[in-house]
Amino acid sequence: MSVVMDILATYKGPAKVMRKLTSIGQRDDRAIALLLAGCVILFVSQWPPMARQAHVNNEELEPLLGAALFNSMIIMPLVLYALALLVHFGFRVFGSQGKAWGQRLALFWAMLAASPLLLLFGLMRGFLGEGWPKTLIGALWLLAFTCFWFVGSYTAAKETAGNAQ
Repeated sequence: MSVVMDILATYKGPAKVMRKLTSIGQRDDRAIALLLAGCVILFVSQWPPMARQAHVNNEELEPLLGAALFNSMIIMPLVLYALALLVHFGFRVFGSQGKAWGQRLALFWAMLAASPLLLLFGLMRGFLGEGWPKTLIGALWLLAFTCFWFVGSYTAAKETAGNAQ
């Protein structure tokens, strides 16, 4: 199944998709690809609001894009790796035998799976500015990301408990 179909399936049943992803085994190359795809989409989602900001404030767009690129592609992956490790340690405190790669996969997949709403959120910020539609889409994105991450983390902890690290 393609990544797009997996994203659509995640909105129906995130645990089923996470079981499918973990059944492949420890594939850090796949996890990094999911992470980088999510970070690219995060970067792209920032274009409309930055273009609006540059136009309204009469400033250059390129420095804004450069800072967003650095933050999205360098800083964000490091933060997400650290966050996944913290969640893994949290699961270990409560007795889980799951592997760290499962937690990384769950977090990276949640970011990528919620990316359609993130793109819509960026469009709303860029074209409409502040207001309740932007807040509604942002809340939907946050809810989807959180649900995908929590369900994925729990599923990954269960599924990777018997696998070798």
